[in-house]
Amino acid sequence: MDLLERIRRKDAKVGVIGLGYVGLPLAVELAKVGFDVTGFDVDARKVGELNAGRSYIPDVPTAEVAEVVAAGRLHATTDMSGLAQMDVVDICVPTPLRKTRDPDMSYVIQAVEAVAKHLRRGQLVSLESTTYPGTTDELVKGTLEAGGLKAGTDFYLSFSPERVDPGNPTYLTRNIPKVVGGIDRVSTEVACALYGQVTTTVVPVSSTRVAEMAKLLENTFRAVNIGMVNELALMCHRMGIDVWEVIEAAATKPFGFMPFYPGPGLGGHCIPIDPFYLSWKAKEHGFEARFIELAGQINSSMPEFVIELVGEALNSVRKPINGSRVHVFGVTYKRDIDDLRESPALDILELLARRGSCVSYTDPYVPTLKHGKLSLTSVPEADALSRKPDCVVIATDHRVFDFAAIARDAPLVVDTRNALRGHAGAHLFRL
Repeated sequence: MDLLERIRRKDAKVGVIGLGYVGLPLAVELAKVGFDVTGFDVDARKVGELNAGRSYIPDVPTAEVAEVVAAGRLHATTDMSGLAQMDVVDICVPTPLRKTRDPDMSYVIQAVEAVAKHLRRGQLVSLESTTYPGTTDELVKGTLEAGGLKAGTDFYLSFSPERVDPGNPTYLTRNIPKVVGGIDRVSTEVACALYGQVTTTVVPVSSTRVAEMAKLLENTFRAVNIGMVNELALMCHRMGIDVWEVIEAAATKPFGFMPFYPGPGLGGHCIPIDPFYLSWKAKEHGFEARFIELAGQINSSMPEFVIELVGEALNSVRKPINGSRVHVFGVTYKRDIDDLRESPALDILELLARRGSCVSYTDPYVPTLKHGKLSLTSVPEADALSRKPDCVVIATDHRVFDFAAIARDAPLVVDTRNALRGHAGAHLFRL
């Protein structure tokens, strides 16, 4: 098989559609091992940065981008006609939810239609975007075959879910096992050969649907367990029990328990969204995923509980939320990254503003912030504390924050991340 041999010799030309948190690391890794890689994106800014040898993703060092760009093994373009020259096309575009909580497949459809327009015999098309079971077989395959070529006969088609964990320095594209499911045995073989060049472990499965469902299981598992521990946090608050101490004690059990931690809500592109993809698809088959949807409701309600804690803190010094100055530390959805997608801190800021608070924030990863009617600029940590806000909320526990100073200098602190463990005082209020 010509394509299989070309992949093994690294002679195949690889196109990556979508140069974000998933596509850019993959494109760089493919180029590093010797492939000729072209990145495709509708964002001209990303294309310009990449062609200049600069990374705009914290997990991808600029030095690595500059090296492969200078070697001529990686370049980017907004011109989708270049897909015709690719032997492999990897689709890594976003799959958000609409406000109605059903999947927004517009980015995938746009990418697949671009591929279909330039599809030729012998190509491999692989989808990495997280989606519902059946997407590859029902949506992607039909669109690609509309021009007359047949999947499995004229071209190869697979699904291999992304497993990127932004900000995690231990698990990267190279050492995260890669699940791969093709529409037939040969498609799986070709896709496994490709991913085997850049990942240490490839896990072939029997179909695209299994691969799609595996990804949703991974993130639904986390969402449900976080929902359970968030509910436990609410229960412990009513009972006057320290939920963090409870989890720490339970985690000493060497079997049958895995610690999850409460927080101000779920953020990021996957965990808050993927379970809804699964429950939406289940409804098509007459199945109601009540357990999954309940976890989603609990997780999405956590910002409101944080506002309750702010109210409790202010009430302790006889101040109302309305008119109080509340400063939020950290607005990204997790520590040490610049990603705001679905961040619960945004909801917290918005809810506080609606209740009449004068809000401000500190986040070295987000210099400016626009969300709804809010338009804010990050305040340096020392300046924020010197202004003596009425209450401080730790929404994201970036390692660069001086938590000892926050515990010492802030009049009131609502800690949603247990960042102030070891500190005590009547002015400290923990989730």
